[in-house]
Amino acid sequence: MGGDAGQDDVLTVLPGINDDNARHTCREDDMSGAHNGQVLECRGLRKVFGDLVAVDDVGFEIAEGETYGLLGPNGAGKTTSISMVCGLLERDAGEVFVDGDALTTRSVAPKRSIGYVPQELAIYPDLTARENLTFFARLYGLSGGELKARVDEVLTVIGLSDRANDTTDEFSGGMKRRLNIGIGLLHKPHLLVLDEPTVGVDPQSRNAILESVEQLSTQGMAVLYTTHYMEEAERLCDRVGIIDHGKIVAEGTRRELVELVGQKDRVRLLASGDLEGAVNATRDLDYVLEVAAREGGLDFIVECAADNLTALLGRLSSAELAITSVDVDEPNLEAVFLHLTGRALRD
Repeated sequence: MGGDAGQDDVLTVLPGINDDNARHTCREDDMSGAHNGQVLECRGLRKVFGDLVAVDDVGFEIAEGETYGLLGPNGAGKTTSISMVCGLLERDAGEVFVDGDALTTRSVAPKRSIGYVPQELAIYPDLTARENLTFFARLYGLSGGELKARVDEVLTVIGLSDRANDTTDEFSGGMKRRLNIGIGLLHKPHLLVLDEPTVGVDPQSRNAILESVEQLSTQGMAVLYTTHYMEEAERLCDRVGIIDHGKIVAEGTRRELVELVGQKDRVRLLASGDLEGAVNATRDLDYVLEVAAREGGLDFIVECAADNLTALLGRLSSAELAITSVDVDEPNLEAVFLHLTGRALRD
C-alpha cells in the first residue's frame, strides 16, 4: 500500500472481511446499538515498529451521521491508526469501542458493524461489477431477493448501475475505486472506514467518489476518512484530526482549526461610488475587524464571512455603491497544517 511507514504490507485483506468468521449477517438500518450516540470511540492508540513509533496516543470519536477525517501526509500514521481501529493490527496500547463494544483483533461481533475499504483494490478483474458485489454479499450472509436488492442499491449509490454487467478489467481506476467502496457498503455497516479512496484517480472519478461519500453521512452512517488532500477534508468532514508523526496535533471543525492560526476571512469588493461612505457605514459592525477603501473597491477583514457576508452586503445596500463582484478568501487547512507543523501538508 501507499500508506504509512513501517507497515505497508500489513493490510492485504478484503473490505469488511476482518476475521476468520467471514459470514457476516446484514445489520438493520437503525443505529440502536450505538453507545451514547458514538459509533466509534478510540483512545490512547499506540503502535511501535522496531525503533519507529508509528502511532502515539491517538484517540477520537465519531457519532452517527458524522464524517471524521484523519488528515496528514504519507507516513503520518493514518493507515496504522485505522488498522488498529478495525481490529486488523494488534495495538501496543489503547482501547477501541464500536457501538459500545470493545474491539480487539480477535473480536467478531464489533467487526460486523464495520465496512473497511483499503487503499489497495480488492476486486476480481475477471468478474463483472454485479458478480463482484454478489460474491462479497454472499460472504456477508446475504442471499435470495435480499441479496439482489442490496446489490442493486449499492450499484446505484456508487453510480455503476449502467456498467453492472461489464467485467471490471474494463473499468477506469475511478470506477474500480467506487466498486471497492460498494463492497464495503453491502452489509449496511454502522461505521465505514475509507483509507485514501481517491489516490491515483482522475478528477472526474474523484468527484464521483466524493459525491458518494457525501451521501452516506446523510443516511446516518459514521464515516472515518483518511486523506492527505486538504480540499477533500474540507469538503467532506464534519470534524478533522490533523495527524503528523503519529500524533494528532489538532482536532475540530474546519472553523475551529482555522481559528488556531489566527487568520481571518478577507472580503474584497469591486465597486464604484461613495467608497468612503461605505467604509463609515460598515465600520461599526461587530464582525468587521478592518475595512479600507482602495482604488476600485473595498477590502474587509471579517469574522466568519460565510455567516456574515449577507448582512454585510445588506448594510452596503444603503450606501451609494455599485458592487460588481465579491471575492472571499478564507484560511484553509493547509495553512493550519503549516502553522502547527512548520511544513506543508504534502512535503
